[in-house]
Amino acid sequence: MPLTFEVIAETLRDQIRCGGFKPGEALPAQAVQMREFAASSLTVQKAMALLKQEGWAVSRPGKGVFVTHHDAAADGEAPGSPDGESTPVGATAARVEALERALADAIEQLADLRARVAALESGGDKQSR
Repeated sequence: MPLTFEVIAETLRDQIRCGGFKPGEALPAQAVQMREFAASSLTVQKAMALLKQEGWAVSRPGKGVFVTHHDAAADGEAPGSPDGESTPVGATAARVEALERALADAIEQLADLRARVAALESGGDKQSR
């Protein structure tokens, strides 16, 4: 029996496959998913992390989680290919793109944290003087 976060992820994958969510479109907000699936915030976050890890979605800080241009070759089927030929290069490219975005987001978060630490340290120096 799949765990709730796996059910959420699979439901969203199915909706993406069927065109319910198109590349670049925002996935439902965490609060909406919590209500829809009667799930905790942590469960929804785990589902989103799984979709991001698999290359189905990417986070944009302050904006939400968005569908990537997902190549169904990762599932063994090529979009638009009636005979189901796989195109692993496309799937790999989608995953690389998702990882690059995640890395850029992480770098941005690190820069913000460094700026906060620097501000705290400079503020602390002024108080001790």
